[in-house]
Amino acid sequence: MTVVNWLLAHGWVLIVGLVLALLAGAGWLYHRQQRAQREAVRAQGLRYGLPQLDALHHSQFEDAVRDLMRRDGCQDAQRVGGRGDLGADVKATDPYGRRWVIQCKHRRNGARGSAVGTPDLQVLNGTARQVHGADIAVIVTNGRVTGPAVAFAKQQRLHLVDREALAMWASGSRPLWELLRAVPPPRRPTPSS
Repeated sequence: MTVVNWLLAHGWVLIVGLVLALLAGAGWLYHRQQRAQREAVRAQGLRYGLPQLDALHHSQFEDAVRDLMRRDGCQDAQRVGGRGDLGADVKATDPYGRRWVIQCKHRRNGARGSAVGTPDLQVLNGTARQVHGADIAVIVTNGRVTGPAVAFAKQQRLHLVDREALAMWASGSRPLWELLRAVPPPRRPTPSS
C-alpha cells in the first residue's frame, strides 16, 4: 500500500519510467531493423570464389552453403551439420515451398582431394526424404564426384553440385534451383503462374 501511495504522490517517476522503457524499446527495434537491412544488403552481394571456398574449414563451408541459400531467398536456411546430423548439413525451404536437404563435402585440396563417392550419396539417400522430409536432396562439394556416384545420383533422384556447378552458383549467377536439372515443381504458385 505504501508503494502505491508513493507512486500516486510521485506519478512523474512512473511516467519517466514508461518513457524510458518506450525509448529503449524503440531503440532496440531500430537497431534490429538496421541489422536486418545490413544483412539483406550483404546477402544480395554474397559471392565466393573457389579459392575462398577451398580455404574454409568444413564447418565454415557448411556456413557458406547456408548463406548462399539465404542469398537466394531461403529465409529459413540453417546449418544443422555436426555429429549425428543424419546426412544433413544444411536445411532450407526455397521461395517455392520446396524443402532442401544438403550434405556438404568439403575437400581441403579442392579438385585434387578425394572424390565424393557412392557411400556418401547412400547416406543422403537413406535419410534426406525419410528422416528430414526433403523434396530436393543435394550433395555440394568443392571437389569432384566419381562416375559411379553420378550414376547412382541419377537413379535415386539426388542432385550433385560439383566444383564446376559450385563455382557458378557461388559467383551469384543464379539460384541453385535454376542450375540443377529435374528439380521438382514448386509447391506453391509463383507470380508468373
